[in-house]
Amino acid sequence: MDAATASVARPSGDVESLIRLAVADMAAVDALIVERMQSPVAVIPALAEHLIAAGGKRLRPLLTVAAARLAGIEGGAHHRLAAAVEFIHTATLLHDDVVDGSQLRRGKVAAHLIWGAASSVLVGDYLFARAFELMVETDSIRALGILSRASSVIAEGEVLQLTRAHDLKLTQDVYLEIIGAKTAELFAAAAESGAVAAGAPEARIQALRAYGMNLGMAFQLVDDALDYGGTTEALGKNAGDDFREGKATLPLLLAIARTAGREDAFWEKAMGHPGDQTEADFRRAREIIVGCGALQATLDLAGSYADAAKAALEVFPAGEWRHALEGLADFAVSRRA
Repeated sequence: MDAATASVARPSGDVESLIRLAVADMAAVDALIVERMQSPVAVIPALAEHLIAAGGKRLRPLLTVAAARLAGIEGGAHHRLAAAVEFIHTATLLHDDVVDGSQLRRGKVAAHLIWGAASSVLVGDYLFARAFELMVETDSIRALGILSRASSVIAEGEVLQLTRAHDLKLTQDVYLEIIGAKTAELFAAAAESGAVAAGAPEARIQALRAYGMNLGMAFQLVDDALDYGGTTEALGKNAGDDFREGKATLPLLLAIARTAGREDAFWEKAMGHPGDQTEADFRRAREIIVGCGALQATLDLAGSYADAAKAALEVFPAGEWRHALEGLADFAVSRRA
Protein backbone atom coordinates (compact mmCIF):
# COMPACT_ATOMS: atom_id res chain seq x y z
CA MET A 1 0.00 0.00 0.00
CA ASP A 2 1.55 3.33 -1.03
CA ALA A 3 1.21 6.78 0.50
CA ALA A 4 -1.54 7.90 -1.83
CA THR A 5 -3.78 4.91 -1.19
CA ALA A 6 -3.25 4.21 2.51
CA SER A 7 -6.62 4.34 4.21
CA VAL A 8 -8.74 3.05 7.02
CA ALA A 9 -10.94 0.09 6.07
CA ARG A 10 -14.40 1.56 6.57
CA PRO A 11 -17.28 3.09 4.57
CA SER A 12 -16.25 5.97 2.35
CA GLY A 13 -18.35 8.44 4.31
CA ASP A 14 -20.61 11.13 2.96
CA VAL A 15 -20.72 14.75 4.06
CA GLU A 16 -23.05 15.73 1.23
CA SER A 17 -26.16 14.39 2.96
CA LEU A 18 -25.42 16.60 5.97
CA ILE A 19 -24.89 19.61 3.71
CA ARG A 20 -28.23 18.96 2.00
CA LEU A 21 -30.06 18.65 5.31
CA ALA A 22 -28.55 21.89 6.58
CA VAL A 23 -28.88 23.95 3.40
CA ALA A 24 -31.46 26.43 4.77
CA ASP A 25 -29.65 26.79 8.09
CA MET A 26 -26.30 27.32 6.40
CA ALA A 27 -27.76 29.94 4.07
CA ALA A 28 -28.76 31.90 7.17
CA VAL A 29 -25.32 31.36 8.70
CA ASP A 30 -23.58 32.50 5.51
CA ALA A 31 -25.72 35.64 5.41
CA LEU A 32 -24.65 36.46 8.97
CA ILE A 33 -21.01 35.85 8.10
CA VAL A 34 -21.17 38.23 5.13
CA GLU A 35 -23.00 40.86 7.16
CA ARG A 36 -20.67 40.76 10.16
CA MET A 37 -17.37 40.81 8.29
CA GLN A 38 -18.21 44.19 6.77
CA SER A 39 -16.30 47.28 7.86
CA PRO A 40 -15.63 50.80 6.52
CA VAL A 41 -11.94 49.88 6.74
CA ALA A 42 -11.68 48.30 3.30
CA VAL A 43 -8.87 45.85 4.04
CA ILE A 44 -10.98 44.05 6.66
CA PRO A 45 -13.78 42.74 4.41
CA ALA A 46 -11.34 42.21 1.54
CA LEU A 47 -8.95 40.08 3.57
CA ALA A 48 -11.73 38.22 5.42
CA GLU A 49 -13.56 37.45 2.20
CA HIS A 50 -10.34 36.16 0.61
CA LEU A 51 -10.24 33.37 3.17
CA ILE A 52 -13.92 32.81 3.92
CA ALA A 53 -14.96 32.85 0.25
CA ALA A 54 -12.28 30.26 -0.51
CA GLY A 55 -14.91 27.86 0.74
CA GLY A 56 -14.36 24.48 2.20
CA LYS A 57 -17.37 22.68 3.61
CA ARG A 58 -17.70 24.95 6.68
CA LEU A 59 -17.54 21.85 8.84
CA ARG A 60 -17.38 23.57 12.21
CA PRO A 61 -20.46 25.80 11.78
CA LEU A 62 -22.16 22.90 10.02
CA LEU A 63 -21.50 20.87 13.16
CA THR A 64 -23.15 23.53 15.32
CA VAL A 65 -26.22 23.50 13.09
CA ALA A 66 -26.41 19.69 12.96
CA ALA A 67 -25.98 19.33 16.72
CA ALA A 68 -28.74 21.87 17.34
CA ARG A 69 -31.08 20.14 14.92
CA LEU A 70 -30.33 16.69 16.33
CA ALA A 71 -31.08 18.07 19.80
CA GLY A 72 -34.43 19.42 18.55
CA ILE A 73 -33.87 23.17 18.35
CA GLU A 74 -36.63 25.56 17.44
CA GLY A 75 -35.81 29.08 16.30
CA GLY A 76 -32.52 30.47 14.99
CA ALA A 77 -30.20 31.04 17.95
CA HIS A 78 -27.85 28.39 16.60
CA HIS A 79 -27.22 30.46 13.45
CA ARG A 80 -25.38 33.13 15.44
CA LEU A 81 -23.36 30.51 17.28
CA ALA A 82 -22.45 28.79 14.01
CA ALA A 83 -21.30 32.09 12.48
CA ALA A 84 -19.27 32.79 15.63
CA VAL A 85 -17.62 29.37 15.31
CA GLU A 86 -16.63 30.11 11.71
CA PHE A 87 -15.17 33.49 12.70
CA ILE A 88 -13.14 31.90 15.50
CA HIS A 89 -11.86 29.27 13.09
CA THR A 90 -11.01 31.83 10.39
CA ALA A 91 -9.22 34.05 12.92
CA THR A 92 -7.05 31.15 14.06
CA LEU A 93 -6.20 30.30 10.44
CA LEU A 94 -5.09 33.87 9.77
CA HIS A 95 -2.88 33.84 12.86
CA ASP A 96 -1.53 30.34 12.19
CA ASP A 97 -0.51 31.16 8.62
CA VAL A 98 1.54 34.11 9.85
CA VAL A 99 3.23 32.02 12.54
CA ASP A 100 3.91 29.12 10.16
CA GLY A 101 4.78 31.20 7.11
CA SER A 102 2.28 29.16 5.08
CA GLN A 103 2.10 29.78 1.34
CA LEU A 104 -1.39 28.40 0.66
CA ARG A 105 -4.65 28.23 2.56
CA ARG A 106 -7.74 26.49 1.17
CA GLY A 107 -5.98 26.33 -2.18
CA LYS A 108 -5.44 30.10 -2.39
CA VAL A 109 -2.44 32.28 -1.69
CA ALA A 110 -2.22 32.86 2.07
CA ALA A 111 -3.61 36.25 3.08
CA HIS A 112 -0.42 37.42 4.78
CA LEU A 113 1.43 37.16 1.44
CA ILE A 114 -1.05 39.60 -0.12
CA TRP A 115 -1.85 42.07 2.68
CA GLY A 116 1.09 41.48 5.01
CA ALA A 117 1.46 39.77 8.36
CA ALA A 118 0.32 42.75 10.43
CA SER A 119 -2.98 43.11 8.56
CA SER A 120 -3.63 39.36 8.76
CA VAL A 121 -3.13 39.30 12.51
CA LEU A 122 -5.29 42.38 13.09
CA VAL A 123 -8.12 41.14 10.86
CA GLY A 124 -7.96 37.89 12.80
CA ASP A 125 -8.43 39.93 15.97
CA TYR A 126 -11.38 41.72 14.35
CA LEU A 127 -13.04 38.39 13.54
CA PHE A 128 -12.55 37.21 17.13
CA ALA A 129 -14.34 40.38 18.30
CA ARG A 130 -17.18 39.81 15.84
CA ALA A 131 -17.50 36.24 17.09
CA PHE A 132 -17.98 37.42 20.65
CA GLU A 133 -20.61 39.95 19.56
CA LEU A 134 -22.56 37.12 17.94
CA MET A 135 -22.27 34.94 21.05
CA VAL A 136 -23.56 37.72 23.30
CA GLU A 137 -26.57 38.23 21.02
CA THR A 138 -27.77 34.69 21.79
CA ASP A 139 -28.30 35.63 25.46
CA SER A 140 -26.78 32.28 26.44
CA ILE A 141 -24.13 32.67 29.10
CA ARG A 142 -23.34 28.98 28.87
CA ALA A 143 -22.76 29.08 25.11
CA LEU A 144 -20.62 32.17 25.56
CA GLY A 145 -18.59 30.33 28.18
CA ILE A 146 -18.15 27.27 25.95
CA LEU A 147 -16.86 29.21 22.95
CA SER A 148 -14.76 31.69 24.93
CA ARG A 149 -13.08 28.81 26.77
CA ALA A 150 -12.50 27.08 23.43
CA SER A 151 -10.75 30.22 22.15
CA SER A 152 -8.34 30.19 25.06
CA VAL A 153 -7.72 26.43 24.79
CA ILE A 154 -6.95 26.79 21.07
CA ALA A 155 -4.42 29.53 21.83
CA GLU A 156 -2.82 27.35 24.51
CA GLY A 157 -2.57 24.49 22.04
CA GLU A 158 -0.94 26.67 19.42
CA VAL A 159 1.62 27.99 21.90
CA LEU A 160 2.37 24.46 23.14
CA GLN A 161 2.83 23.31 19.55
CA LEU A 162 5.12 26.26 18.86
CA THR A 163 7.32 25.48 21.87
CA ARG A 164 7.59 21.80 20.88
CA ALA A 165 7.48 22.26 17.10
CA HIS A 166 10.88 20.75 16.31
CA ASP A 167 11.06 18.32 19.22
CA LEU A 168 11.70 14.92 17.63
CA LYS A 169 11.39 13.29 21.06
CA LEU A 170 7.81 14.48 21.50
CA THR A 171 5.64 11.67 22.89
CA GLN A 172 2.41 10.53 21.30
CA ASP A 173 0.49 11.55 24.42
CA VAL A 174 1.80 15.12 24.30
CA TYR A 175 1.14 15.32 20.59
CA LEU A 176 -2.45 14.20 21.09
CA GLU A 177 -2.78 16.83 23.82
CA ILE A 178 -1.63 19.48 21.34
CA ILE A 179 -4.07 18.55 18.58
CA GLY A 180 -6.85 18.08 21.11
CA ALA A 181 -6.40 21.71 22.11
CA LYS A 182 -5.60 23.40 18.83
CA THR A 183 -8.03 21.49 16.60
CA ALA A 184 -10.48 19.17 18.34
CA GLU A 185 -11.56 21.66 21.01
CA LEU A 186 -13.34 23.87 18.48
CA PHE A 187 -15.14 20.86 16.98
CA ALA A 188 -16.23 19.91 20.50
CA ALA A 189 -17.34 23.44 21.38
CA ALA A 190 -19.18 23.81 18.07
CA ALA A 191 -21.27 20.71 18.76
CA GLU A 192 -21.71 21.41 22.46
CA SER A 193 -22.91 24.98 21.90
CA GLY A 194 -25.44 23.79 19.33
CA ALA A 195 -26.87 21.36 21.86
CA VAL A 196 -26.97 24.08 24.53
CA ALA A 197 -28.82 26.40 22.14
CA ALA A 198 -31.42 23.66 21.72
CA GLY A 199 -31.90 23.30 25.47
CA ALA A 200 -30.90 19.64 25.35
CA PRO A 201 -30.63 17.51 28.51
CA GLU A 202 -27.13 17.43 30.01
CA ALA A 203 -26.42 13.86 28.90
CA ARG A 204 -27.08 14.80 25.29
CA ILE A 205 -25.03 17.99 25.54
CA GLN A 206 -22.07 15.96 26.77
CA ALA A 207 -22.64 13.30 24.12
CA LEU A 208 -22.44 15.92 21.38
CA ARG A 209 -19.34 17.43 22.94
CA ALA A 210 -17.73 13.97 22.93
CA TYR A 211 -18.78 13.49 19.32
CA GLY A 212 -17.17 16.79 18.32
CA MET A 213 -13.96 16.13 20.24
CA ASN A 214 -13.46 12.69 18.71
CA LEU A 215 -14.38 13.95 15.26
CA GLY A 216 -11.83 16.76 15.54
CA MET A 217 -9.10 14.34 16.61
CA ALA A 218 -9.88 12.11 13.62
CA PHE A 219 -9.81 15.07 11.23
CA GLN A 220 -6.45 16.35 12.44
CA LEU A 221 -4.80 12.94 12.38
CA VAL A 222 -5.96 12.38 8.81
CA ASP A 223 -4.65 15.83 7.86
CA ASP A 224 -1.31 14.86 9.41
CA ALA A 225 -1.27 11.69 7.34
CA LEU A 226 -2.28 13.46 4.13
CA ASP A 227 0.70 15.79 4.46
CA TYR A 228 2.79 12.73 3.59
CA GLY A 229 0.24 10.82 1.53
CA GLY A 230 -1.90 13.45 -0.14
CA THR A 231 -1.78 16.11 -2.82
CA THR A 232 -1.94 19.88 -2.80
CA GLU A 233 -5.46 19.68 -4.27
CA ALA A 234 -6.66 17.37 -1.51
CA LEU A 235 -5.11 19.41 1.27
CA GLY A 236 -5.78 22.98 0.15
CA LYS A 237 -2.16 23.67 1.04
CA ASN A 238 1.15 22.37 -0.25
CA ALA A 239 1.70 18.68 0.44
CA GLY A 240 4.77 18.31 2.64
CA ASP A 241 4.34 21.69 4.35
CA ASP A 242 4.50 20.11 7.82
CA PHE A 243 7.78 18.43 6.90
CA ARG A 244 9.29 21.60 5.44
CA GLU A 245 8.27 23.61 8.49
CA GLY A 246 9.86 21.03 10.77
CA LYS A 247 6.57 20.13 12.46
CA ALA A 248 6.73 16.96 14.52
CA THR A 249 3.37 15.41 13.59
CA LEU A 250 2.34 11.88 14.52
CA PRO A 251 3.37 10.09 11.29
CA LEU A 252 6.86 11.56 11.65
CA LEU A 253 7.10 10.81 15.37
CA LEU A 254 6.02 7.21 14.87
CA ALA A 255 8.49 6.76 12.00
CA ILE A 256 11.35 8.16 14.07
CA ALA A 257 10.52 5.77 16.91
CA ARG A 258 10.16 2.77 14.59
CA THR A 259 13.44 3.42 12.76
CA ALA A 260 15.50 4.30 15.85
CA GLY A 261 19.16 3.45 15.29
CA ARG A 262 18.74 3.06 11.53
CA GLU A 263 17.61 6.47 10.28
CA ASP A 264 18.71 8.78 13.11
CA ALA A 265 21.24 10.63 10.97
CA PHE A 266 18.68 11.26 8.23
CA TRP A 267 16.04 12.58 10.62
CA GLU A 268 18.54 14.86 12.33
CA LYS A 269 19.72 16.24 8.99
CA ALA A 270 16.24 16.59 7.49
CA MET A 271 14.46 18.02 10.52
CA GLY A 272 17.33 19.87 12.20
CA HIS A 273 17.17 22.77 9.72
CA PRO A 274 13.55 23.35 8.65
CA GLY A 275 13.25 25.03 5.28
CA ASP A 276 16.57 23.69 4.04
CA GLN A 277 15.28 20.27 3.04
CA THR A 278 15.25 19.19 -0.57
CA GLU A 279 12.46 17.45 -2.42
CA ALA A 280 14.61 14.34 -2.25
CA ASP A 281 14.53 14.61 1.56
CA PHE A 282 10.74 14.80 1.52
CA ARG A 283 10.45 11.82 -0.83
CA ARG A 284 12.72 9.76 1.40
CA ALA A 285 10.87 10.79 4.54
CA ARG A 286 7.59 9.80 2.91
CA GLU A 287 9.01 6.43 1.83
CA ILE A 288 10.20 5.72 5.38
CA ILE A 289 6.93 6.84 6.96
CA VAL A 290 4.91 4.63 4.64
CA GLY A 291 7.35 1.73 4.70
CA CYS A 292 7.51 1.41 8.48
CA GLY A 293 3.73 1.56 8.84
CA ALA A 294 3.64 4.96 10.55
CA LEU A 295 1.21 6.42 8.02
CA GLN A 296 -1.23 3.54 8.38
CA ALA A 297 -0.90 3.61 12.18
CA THR A 298 -1.90 7.28 12.15
CA LEU A 299 -4.91 6.51 9.98
CA ASP A 300 -5.87 3.57 12.19
CA LEU A 301 -5.83 5.83 15.24
CA ALA A 302 -7.97 8.34 13.35
CA GLY A 303 -10.40 5.52 12.65
CA SER A 304 -10.62 4.71 16.34
CA TYR A 305 -11.54 8.31 17.11
CA ALA A 306 -14.16 8.30 14.35
CA ASP A 307 -15.69 5.16 15.83
CA ALA A 308 -15.79 6.82 19.26
CA ALA A 309 -17.52 9.84 17.70
CA LYS A 310 -20.25 7.64 16.24
CA ALA A 311 -20.64 5.72 19.51
CA ALA A 312 -21.28 9.00 21.33
CA LEU A 313 -24.41 9.51 19.21
CA GLU A 314 -26.07 6.34 20.49
CA VAL A 315 -27.95 8.36 23.14
CA PHE A 316 -30.02 9.83 20.29
CA PRO A 317 -32.75 7.95 18.44
CA ALA A 318 -32.07 6.94 14.86
CA GLY A 319 -32.96 9.60 12.33
CA GLU A 320 -31.65 11.62 9.41
CA TRP A 321 -29.57 14.05 11.47
CA ARG A 322 -27.91 11.28 13.49
CA HIS A 323 -27.27 9.29 10.32
CA ALA A 324 -25.75 12.35 8.64
CA LEU A 325 -23.43 12.99 11.59
CA GLU A 326 -22.35 9.34 11.54
CA GLY A 327 -21.58 9.80 7.86
CA LEU A 328 -19.49 12.86 8.68
CA ALA A 329 -17.36 10.75 11.04
CA ASP A 330 -16.77 8.23 8.25
CA PHE A 331 -15.98 11.07 5.83
CA ALA A 332 -13.36 12.37 8.25
CA VAL A 333 -11.26 9.25 7.80
CA SER A 334 -12.08 8.36 4.20
CA ARG A 335 -10.51 11.44 2.63
CA ARG A 336 -7.98 10.51 -0.02
CA ALA A 337 -5.41 12.17 -2.19
